[in-house]
Amino acid sequence: MKTIMRSIYCLFLVVLGGALTQCKNDKNGPSAETEVTGVERIAITKSEFGIMPDSTIIEKYNLKNINDVEVEIITYGGRITSLKVPNKFGKFENVVLGFDNLEDYMKENDPYFGALIGRYGNRIAKGKFTLHGVEYTLATNNGENHLHGGVTGFDRVVWNVQPMEAENGASLKLTYLSKDGEEGYPGNLSVTVVYTLTNNNELDVTYEARTDKATIVNLTQHAYFNLSGDFSKPILDHEITINADQYLPVDANLIPTGEKADVVNTPFDFRTPKPIGRDIDNEDDQLKKGMGYDHCWVLNNQDKGMRLVASAYQPESGRLLEILTDEPGIQFYTGNFLDGTLPRPNGGTYGHRTGCCLETQHYPDSPNQEGFPMVVLNPDDIYKTKTTFKFSVK
Repeated sequence: MKTIMRSIYCLFLVVLGGALTQCKNDKNGPSAETEVTGVERIAITKSEFGIMPDSTIIEKYNLKNINDVEVEIITYGGRITSLKVPNKFGKFENVVLGFDNLEDYMKENDPYFGALIGRYGNRIAKGKFTLHGVEYTLATNNGENHLHGGVTGFDRVVWNVQPMEAENGASLKLTYLSKDGEEGYPGNLSVTVVYTLTNNNELDVTYEARTDKATIVNLTQHAYFNLSGDFSKPILDHEITINADQYLPVDANLIPTGEKADVVNTPFDFRTPKPIGRDIDNEDDQLKKGMGYDHCWVLNNQDKGMRLVASAYQPESGRLLEILTDEPGIQFYTGNFLDGTLPRPNGGTYGHRTGCCLETQHYPDSPNQEGFPMVVLNPDDIYKTKTTFKFSVK
């Protein structure tokens, strides 16, 4: 069956009720001084992105706000395939790594570009954990370990999508039912993820899950950012800030040792802005194990709920990304395994360290680490968490 573009439709969602848009007019029509007093609109368009081997149609949704910031999301893996924001000169460019076709996302060597991750983001040692006295064995897909939900994690399933109104923006509501035993996890897990693009140039990601049997949950978003907008360039000049006094050292398999180490006088100190490239090739043993940064930071002020936890700034473009979350940790990964074999949409390939991830989450291997925050979800509880990616220039 040929892949054909389905007809594109546009829904304008009214997100701030009240008055109509007021414009100052002269004889030539609306002036540049447009005053918005009430209604602001975000456009949502839908098109066909590809077709699965079982003939399931994968759709792409485009959300565009009044500032012309736009995000594209596909139903396969709930993936962000493009996110266009302006630089300090007003030029709009995509700042997330991805592919322009479904086939590349479905290949085994896809590095989770832009994907929703679950049931458990990051690694679980040897693919095993014990819950309420019962040992569970998960699919292993990272050597002897379980990574990002397994062989067929949430990054490789087809999500149901519903456009929705939202305050000061518009949303896509994604839902998926992970059945009992999927990838070895217990319980039927009902998952809802809502992407909201606001007129403040924020992309909110809210997660919610319910289960009918005790299980573990740790959801996250796996976008790779390159704020230069030029994916032929590495991200070593990006200035990173992480509000964390500690990080989690790992063993040779990138499993946390259980220790919480101070960042002071180490390459892991990002409490003030620091270019990624300054220390990444340091002879530090932890950097060698990760081939660069591939660690979880213990975020400060975990009792404060939603707060600013990290930022990335690219001086040449002036783009600033700020990350707010209620999660206790953030995995900072510097694209160490990108090796020039994956194709870029406009030609060329994604080279070493041409994208970085800032994944808000609970800690890796928490089910096997007594001192880490709990990730157990019981039938009477609701899993809820939120992360905001805020874009601006300076």
